[in-house]
Amino acid sequence: MGTFQYEALDKAGKRQKGTVEATSSEEAIQRIKLQNLFPTSVREQRVKKSGEKGEAAAAPQAKKKKRKGGGLSIGKVKTKHLTTFTRQLSTLQDAGLPLLRSLQILESQQRPGLLKNVLVSVVEDVEGGSALSEAMAKQPKAFNTLYCKMVAAGEVGGVLDVILQRLAEFMEKAQRLKRKVVGALVYPVAVIVIATLIVTGIMYFIIPKFKEIFADFEIELPGITVFLIESSAWMSGNYPTPGAMPVPGAVYVIFGLPALFMLFKLIRMTKPGRAVTDTVLLYTPILGGLIRKSTIARFTRTLGTLIAAGVPILEAINITKETSGNYVFEKALGKVHDSIREGETFAAPLREAKVCDAIVVNMIDVGEETGDMDTMLLKVADNYDDEVDTAVGSLVSLLEPLLVIVLGGIVGTIVVAMFMPMVAMIEGLQGGNK
Repeated sequence: MGTFQYEALDKAGKRQKGTVEATSSEEAIQRIKLQNLFPTSVREQRVKKSGEKGEAAAAPQAKKKKRKGGGLSIGKVKTKHLTTFTRQLSTLQDAGLPLLRSLQILESQQRPGLLKNVLVSVVEDVEGGSALSEAMAKQPKAFNTLYCKMVAAGEVGGVLDVILQRLAEFMEKAQRLKRKVVGALVYPVAVIVIATLIVTGIMYFIIPKFKEIFADFEIELPGITVFLIESSAWMSGNYPTPGAMPVPGAVYVIFGLPALFMLFKLIRMTKPGRAVTDTVLLYTPILGGLIRKSTIARFTRTLGTLIAAGVPILEAINITKETSGNYVFEKALGKVHDSIREGETFAAPLREAKVCDAIVVNMIDVGEETGDMDTMLLKVADNYDDEVDTAVGSLVSLLEPLLVIVLGGIVGTIVVAMFMPMVAMIEGLQGGNK
């Protein structure tokens, strides 16, 4: 009987080392498995000769050098790629494959890029004895607090495969909701940008030609035409500016929209700015209702998923507050956290904050009473996902005729302003001929 040295992983994914007595490597593997361990390396111990010491010492270095990867990492891992990785890892864990081996397989399948660099580091940390959640927490470019906390809950409960599956479903639904909201805004934004460029082109190139024609005939111009010509002069920079070189107004129009967007982003980087902008957006007609519904769907799904994963309620609320994406809801969830910490209910402070519809508060109240909070929260999320879908469709249906009316009004005003003097010119010519 010989002595076999082994390396294995326990159910939590932590690395274990030891020795076992057996007559063969197959028997050694069976004995290791009886200890609820997953062997990753089993080899028979033997007396090493002096010449073998340098070779044995060089082996770990070579292995370490082989695994060393990384490189320059810019930005964050795309949610789509992270969702695919989570789904694949869940499938491998459900099949009973050891965690380290699952990570190695997925890392080897990745194309060179940020996610591969992240997985190389995660594999190295897990090999070094770290828990998966600890290794992932060191990679904030890929795994946020919500992700790491759910993985930690899965490791503690021994249900990592189930938690990963829930995480993948959560991320897929969150992405689907985001695509709906963004998709609703693409059409009006594209139309507004294109219309702005077209009107700017008319004001810059076309209106000055009409101005020259009107000047040659020396006719009295209507007020609307004068306003349009002066606007065109400002747009093209053809107006007197004493002591300074005139800047065409077209520059302000073309670069003004991106500048306003950047200013909006800078304002939101400050806490007061976020508070003001989130409050204003939340109470904006039409758009505010869509933002409210999508935020409720996000925070209820996040909280429900965390509670279902076994994350403590106070910690789950803190994570949900950080990922809600709206200051008004963050403030409301902060009050909920304080209420529960003091032994009071979840629903009462949420009802006082008046950020959610009564049906949401009532369902959460029922969930508290029955001890089925996670199920109720996920039902609310599913319900509001459907409402967001309906609201997006209604918003698009409403915006299309509104945009047509607005653009038609702008073009019609330009046409009328230009043709009114031309009618006067024609009438004058006809009178002269008589």
